[in-house]
Amino acid sequence: MSKGKLQKFAMIASYDHVLEPTNEEAMSADGIDMKGKWRKDFFKNDKPITLELACGGGEYSVAMAELYPERNFLGIDIKGNRIWKGATKAIELGLDNVGFLRTRIDFIANCFEENEIDEIWITFPDPQQSKNRRRNRLTNKIFLTRYKHILKDGGKMRLKSDSDFFYEFTREVIAEEGLETAFECDDIYNNYTSKNPDSQLSKELEIKTFYEKMWLSDGKTIKYIEYFLDNLKVEVKV
Repeated sequence: MSKGKLQKFAMIASYDHVLEPTNEEAMSADGIDMKGKWRKDFFKNDKPITLELACGGGEYSVAMAELYPERNFLGIDIKGNRIWKGATKAIELGLDNVGFLRTRIDFIANCFEENEIDEIWITFPDPQQSKNRRRNRLTNKIFLTRYKHILKDGGKMRLKSDSDFFYEFTREVIAEEGLETAFECDDIYNNYTSKNPDSQLSKELEIKTFYEKMWLSDGKTIKYIEYFLDNLKVEVKV
């Protein structure tokens, strides 16, 4: 491991707004110590909590925390050197309503209490396109079951992706499970934000990550869909 990575890991270990449970803690029957206490003990307020899954450098979480000081935002990723970027940026900006959780998304149901989360964003996930990677796609039913456990009734799932494959896969899962879609667009910048520049959704969608800017320069279109899990029939363990 490089010296630079070791330094970043040491820095995030010292950050109060980064939590790094061990795999053993995250896999335990009782879950991590912060489970059910995120508002009271981590954010120290009663504001709604939005998760960003596979947050990478946390660009979306940080930008949304700036946009909505009345909400809490928590980025989740397993890569410590990625989390370091967002966590350090949050300190530089003086934000107290954004934090980071370093863990695998597989363990998410052990990290939060039932109905503890108000909204979930998935921003530019790995599409896991090969057939034998279906179980790793973050919008398959196994993962949706975990999200439903922690998401409050009426809480939204929100996906932003450059991948036609992943967008269509998600739409297929939504249709198969009979879930309600609140809004969808297969080209947000040409078909929505440019036509609705003053809407709150446009302000959220106009947040662009480093990689999104590259994909746009390559001519890719960005897809977006938001939907609810209330009708999801839970038939598998979380």
